[in-house]
Amino acid sequence: MPKEVVLDIETQNTYQDLGVRDHRQLKVSLVGIYASDRDEYQSFLEPELPRLWPILEQADRVIGYNIKHFDLPVLANYYPGDLSRLPCLDILEEIERKIGFRIKLDDLARATLGRGKSGNGLQAVEFWRKGELEKLRAYCLQDVRVTKEVYEHGLAAGQVVYMDRLGRRNEIPVDFSLKTNRRALNLTMGL
Repeated sequence: MPKEVVLDIETQNTYQDLGVRDHRQLKVSLVGIYASDRDEYQSFLEPELPRLWPILEQADRVIGYNIKHFDLPVLANYYPGDLSRLPCLDILEEIERKIGFRIKLDDLARATLGRGKSGNGLQAVEFWRKGELEKLRAYCLQDVRVTKEVYEHGLAAGQVVYMDRLGRRNEIPVDFSLKTNRRALNLTMGL
């Protein structure tokens, strides 16, 4: 069974705070993961990120929603190597390639699973600012859980679902299977 990690990050600040859309200026508040080899959810605050690196480096694949264009670029601010070398499945990227536009994770989850996320990223920033770390952790891990369930549904059924603007149900065929053997990585943190 492949070692897969489903990942989602929350940040301490927003692009609006910065006045510019530059992921290099965003700071991580918390990273949530699901590790399939341990069947376990975990979270890491910013100072704990070095404990996350070996988990990502040892994964056969890292899975997320907009992970290639948000989560991993923000984490790259902290990682001493090249996160773009990690084998990765970006569910949003796969869906956009199929239908030509982007869909929010919450909308995809509601149509596919019948339930969605517990809030939005701005709430997570507010939890951080108020020092409500348990609420932040719960919010992030719920996003991880939803992403994992959308992934598992797509893997098993070969499709996910969205509702178009007219309220019609649309199936999107997907192939989330692990397609290649794990490629060699230059590990930066050791095992």
